[in-house]
Formats: sequence, C-alpha cells, structure tokens
Amino acid sequence: MNPKTYLYSISILLITSTAVLAENIERGKSLHDENCTTCHSKMYPGDGNGIYTRENRRIETLDGLYMQVNRCKDSLGFKWPEDQIEDLVAYLNKSYYKFEE
Repeated sequence: MNPKTYLYSISILLITSTAVLAENIERGKSLHDENCTTCHSKMYPGDGNGIYTRENRRIETLDGLYMQVNRCKDSLGFKWPEDQIEDLVAYLNKSYYKFEE
C-alpha cells in the first residue's frame, strides 16, 4: 500500500470512530432521559441531574460510575446489554463527571 493510501485510510478510520462515539453519547443521553431522571428527581430536587454534581456525590472514579450504573440497572430490572451501559456511562462522564478515560 502506498503511503498516501495508508494515510487516507487512517484518516477515514479516525473520522468514523469519532462519529460513532458521538452517536453512542446521544444514545446514552436517550437511555438516561427515558430511564434515570424520574427516579433521580424523587431523590434530588429539580430535574434530578443535580445528583451528579452535588458536593457529596458518591462516584469518584470511572470504574465507580460503571458500578453505579450497573447497580441502578439491576435494582430496576433493566435488561441493558453492555453497549448500552457503555453509552450511558459515556454520556454521564462527558456531561457531569469528566473522568479521564
């Protein structure tokens, strides 16, 4: 493969990867809005999203965020596959937690 073709292929792969990541975050937002906000609104005043940014929040690491999402999923009986859990975690991390990946 000549160098120009190789660089072009790598560029397309990187652009495609970024687009897929953006879709996953949007899917995570949809999952969140459909499944999480009602419960969080009962626990935290307002729209419920303050639960993520409060002073005494429980989640301090990305691994902790994955564990909490799985606890919520299990306690509410959701049958989310792993890719949906990853989408939700990506959305929460980008929007509220901002842990380094």
